Amino acid sequence: MEYKDRVKAARKHARLTQVELAKAVGIDQASISDLERGRSGRSSYNASIAKACGVSALWLEKGAGEMLDASSGEASNVATIDQPSFRYPVISWVAAGAWAEAVEPFPPGFSDRYEVSDYDSKGAAFWLEVKGDSMTSPVGTSITEGMMILVDTEADATSGKLVVAKLADSNEATFKKLVEDGGRRFLKPLNPAYPVEMCAEGCRIVGVVVRAMMKL
Repeated sequence: MEYKDRVKAARKHARLTQVELAKAVGIDQASISDLERGRSGRSSYNASIAKACGVSALWLEKGAGEMLDASSGEASNVATIDQPSFRYPVISWVAAGAWAEAVEPFPPGFSDRYEVSDYDSKGAAFWLEVKGDSMTSPVGTSITEGMMILVDTEADATSGKLVVAKLADSNEATFKKLVEDGGRRFLKPLNPAYPVEMCAEGCRIVGVVVRAMMKL
């Protein structure tokens, strides 16, 4: 059995579609398709593919040993499917700002760091590490410096949501609460010590913050 056949067999074993496996690993569906058709050689995501499918990484990589090793097994595989986790890249604030204009925001090899979440994104999603204390609030919701936020670029950006936006005069993204008043949109920090900014012409909402966690 060739590598491409093992990838397909692993995915079938896990009862995952190419799209589902790609999301779990943090790559696009075309990459999985290329692997299964033999258009791509060994994948640098081999260990992640094996884990997502509940098979032995050594078997997947070299065809050595059994498809299921002692530490995976059928039971753990079922748990993985019942409680899916999705892998998203960790990117810089400059890259997040550039996303708004990019034709292909996440090219192959875009990030060398990934974090997982139980959130199944509607569109392309990524993690950002929070900088500064503009979203640190003395009461209620507070997102402190160093926390990780997950941004879904296709989630509905409605008033009251925490969003990542790009202002016309900045090359970096900014993290604020979206507020609409009188037909105008504003970006409001949770920390009252910082000013509210207008999201006027040229301001783009990159995505909605759907998860926040302390950095591991």
